[in-house]
Amino acid sequence: MNFKLNFLKNIFLLPLYLLIWLYTIFTFIPWYFLTDAQMKRTMAKRIKAKSTSGKPSGPYRSVDRFDSLSTMDFPGVDTLDKLFDHSVEKFSKAECLGTREVLSEENEIQPTGKVFKKLILGNYKWITYEEMDVQVNHLGSGLAALGQKPKNTIAIFCETRAEWMIAANACFRYNFPLVTFYATLGQDAVVYGLNQCDATHLITSVELLETKLKGIFSQLHNLKHVIYVDKKNIQTADYPKEIQIHSLESVQELGAKPEHLSVPPSRPSSSDLAVIMYTSGSTGIPKGVMIDHSNLIAGMSGQCERIPGLGPKDTYIGYLPLAHVLEMTAEISCVTYGCRIGYSSPQTLSDQSTKIKKGSKGDCSVLKPTLMAAVPEIMDRIYKNVMSKVQEMNYIQKTLFKLGYDYKLEQIKRGFDAPLCNMFLFKKVKSLLGGNVRMMLSGGAPLSPATQRFMNICFCCPVGQGYGLTETCGAGTITEVADYSTGRVGGPLICCEIKLRDWIEGGYTDMDKPNPRGEILIGGPNVTKGYYKCDKVSEDFFVDENGQRWFCTGDIGEIHLDGCLQIVDRKKDLVKLQAGEYVSLGKVESALKNCSLIDNICAYANSDQNYVISFVVPNQKKLTALANKQGIQGSWEEICNHPSMEAEVLKAIKEVAASNAVKLERFEIPVKVRLSPEPWTPETGLVTDAFKLKRKELKNHYLNDIERMYGGK
Repeated sequence: MNFKLNFLKNIFLLPLYLLIWLYTIFTFIPWYFLTDAQMKRTMAKRIKAKSTSGKPSGPYRSVDRFDSLSTMDFPGVDTLDKLFDHSVEKFSKAECLGTREVLSEENEIQPTGKVFKKLILGNYKWITYEEMDVQVNHLGSGLAALGQKPKNTIAIFCETRAEWMIAANACFRYNFPLVTFYATLGQDAVVYGLNQCDATHLITSVELLETKLKGIFSQLHNLKHVIYVDKKNIQTADYPKEIQIHSLESVQELGAKPEHLSVPPSRPSSSDLAVIMYTSGSTGIPKGVMIDHSNLIAGMSGQCERIPGLGPKDTYIGYLPLAHVLEMTAEISCVTYGCRIGYSSPQTLSDQSTKIKKGSKGDCSVLKPTLMAAVPEIMDRIYKNVMSKVQEMNYIQKTLFKLGYDYKLEQIKRGFDAPLCNMFLFKKVKSLLGGNVRMMLSGGAPLSPATQRFMNICFCCPVGQGYGLTETCGAGTITEVADYSTGRVGGPLICCEIKLRDWIEGGYTDMDKPNPRGEILIGGPNVTKGYYKCDKVSEDFFVDENGQRWFCTGDIGEIHLDGCLQIVDRKKDLVKLQAGEYVSLGKVESALKNCSLIDNICAYANSDQNYVISFVVPNQKKLTALANKQGIQGSWEEICNHPSMEAEVLKAIKEVAASNAVKLERFEIPVKVRLSPEPWTPETGLVTDAFKLKRKELKNHYLNDIERMYGGK
């Protein structure tokens, strides 16, 4: 019976195989020459970086800038205000920043009783480079009229939007060091940062003003002026009299007055402080990283070199937090090269996003971006959602998808493409992000090879991984567009170099085979000054005998033969079990994230125990279907707390861990699990804005479960 069924299936699939074979014969040869496929293959296989010392530990530099490191893109343009002036002069009439109109809002009541706000949005409204320049000038002049002094800090605590970039450029032009805070930071962290940086002026939104700032004004010692960016009227009588509340428009109107506008700005030098960027505090109190103009200029020169063809034909969608170095440098780079930036949010990004009313269009569908940055968490969600839809297809559709996927996978591994599959099989998937994305960049955390390959195939564009830190202006490495490997983060950018330092305790040295491994150190003009008002000089920064600054990342890397870097571990994620084995929690999480039942996972281990446990945010759709299949009824919370469901997730974890693609050791596989009915979001305080796990907060949150899973010890 099985033989007969398989025979019938093969007969049915024969025309499909024949179609692909004929397509390959008749289109491959012309396509091969017309698309420079051979050149792309050569670029993919070439050496990207070499050791300047000849030693396996490095330092490694890009072969494209081996003799000296890049410090700027354009001669003489050595500060951020000059960079913006250069763009305005070159692209004055072009569209620059775009924001969608909100046509209406309505509340939608869910079956659980929760109320979700749904939006119906219109088209994007744009301002040109020239119009942005005027707004920047008026705002900078207005802030100066309100008493803001050059080289005195000014804080911004605001969501990603056009006004954020306008405010930032006003600060750069008038030499007001900009202090950035994530919009999701808790009140204690905001109080700490604002008091530490001594800012007298704060730029924010009405929502944050009313929900977070209103209750902490009494704890802020220096604040005198609050500028809100929304076009709304608020009751200033509700706020302390010693703090003046202004709208952004009113400050711009003040700055536009001839007596203020006639006073020329005090322009910065390249060594002046441009930004104090407070980290998201994944390991405790947020630290303010001091970044001067020359650091950012150098870092962006390296990043832009890895994005071929960056220019006025590109549209970038901005939705990640601008207080994160990845998004801020990406947007400044786009403005530098004449791109336009359309603003979005994670809640309005696609047609299926949580704030988009059913039947209306998300931001990607309207904007049709060509460039996009994302954190792995978002890409993992897209991957799981699409694959979930594939599983719901009928047999014919599912078979077609799998055939096309496998065929294109083989083509990509050989350095080629599959235009017919792109046209007919993946067009609908590609349209989820507007249909025009030509390059995606992932940063903030390691991206799993499976997710990276899926995005390559289904969205029909290169998906590059970047590696960098706030302390290096987000610059370190980025994979080249032609590099079709996965799991690596590319070679060093032309603005910096990388070396490895042995970490004996963890078992990583430059003598490791087949490739040298060790702690990653990044050096170059993009390495920042250090931490703001740090009581002692941080051991993470040092200056070598040649006067070059270095930052010790705490990440463990492996340098491949072609000079590309792979992140293999993190010192803080390594736990020694009772029997002496070392477990990399990050490695365990990365390996298990692609389990279909798991949306997010945090591995945990105690040194006085001999096994690993885990906390899991399960996939609601998959787990609910599994519960129904087993006759388990109840609310989502009751399903997550059911012992049978915990057992099913553990079973799935073991199956994934045992697969050839993962290869976890026995002692690395979690043996107990706690399912969380609530997702981990920046708002819950359990992950950062880049969706990195906050291990300390997660440990405290699940303290009772840890005691239970470790038998009360």
